[in-house]
Amino acid sequence: MTFARLPGKDDFVRFSPEFGQRYLVTVDVEEEFDWTRPIEREGYSLEAVEAITDFQKLCEDYGVTPLYLVDWPVISDPRGREIYGALVREGRAEVGIQLHPWVNPPFEEEVNQRNTYAGNLPKELERAKFFKRRDAIAEVTGKQPIAYRAGRYGIGGETLNLLREAGVLYDTSVRANFDYSKAEGPDFSQYPLEPYWLDRKLGIVELPVTSVYWGLLRRQGTLFPLAQMAGVTKSLMARGRLLERISLTPEGISIDEVVRGIDIALDDGLPVLNFSFHSPSLKPGYTPYVRKDEDVTAFYDWWHHVLSYLAQRGVKPTSIADIDANILR
Repeated sequence: MTFARLPGKDDFVRFSPEFGQRYLVTVDVEEEFDWTRPIEREGYSLEAVEAITDFQKLCEDYGVTPLYLVDWPVISDPRGREIYGALVREGRAEVGIQLHPWVNPPFEEEVNQRNTYAGNLPKELERAKFFKRRDAIAEVTGKQPIAYRAGRYGIGGETLNLLREAGVLYDTSVRANFDYSKAEGPDFSQYPLEPYWLDRKLGIVELPVTSVYWGLLRRQGTLFPLAQMAGVTKSLMARGRLLERISLTPEGISIDEVVRGIDIALDDGLPVLNFSFHSPSLKPGYTPYVRKDEDVTAFYDWWHHVLSYLAQRGVKPTSIADIDANILR
């Protein structure tokens, strides 16, 4: 699956000198389902919808304006509509589109692994689902959403045309240094971490989700298929301090690991550090990363430590509006 050509050196976004290096907090706001079972259209729950309010408070305590990328089940639920509509109207958060095609109408496709990536769907069906999602967010928030993340990072060859047609100026579907092609998804293993132009004429920008390589071989990380492997090989590479992939997320990444990842990203001059996680992790029992009440406490401790460390390093939070205002066009 392809999304857009690999950017050249002239495609990278340049920022105003005062922008410096900043971080963006993005959240995949979605329904709860069993991650260990095949994906189904029915049988999900929305028990964690209201848990976002505690995370929002933490963000406000640190001056963070989070970007919530909301999917259909949440924005079509009365609680979701009330919460995210109010956050946008009050200027406390930004809301963008997240597309889980298997729970986003119209329902015309078979639910299987391939079709969980929206970019694999027929062109008109991907379009119909995308605009259904976009219009629902616009109705709830009163604003045109300007950011998009494909569920499961599942962008495809027609996705950029949808962004163009819809006037969505920022995509954050690229998970740099990851390859989902074995599961019939996209391969991002060669894509860069820096923000870059998808369509400079129309002003469409890619803000990749940040995952960096650490270790003696990190400069050659994209050349090693070992970096995509799991299990014993991955563990040996990490313990040997040869190669480890660190995503900026509280889901499965320790505080020590993420601090290493932050340091690498900053030392490499990355202008935007894009943190992410899934909203069901805000309540115990809905993701593999947060199973018990104490895991929720650890989850918030992770954020307190990370946000404090970023402040210590002099890295300020940013938002889509802030990024947009500081891009040199």
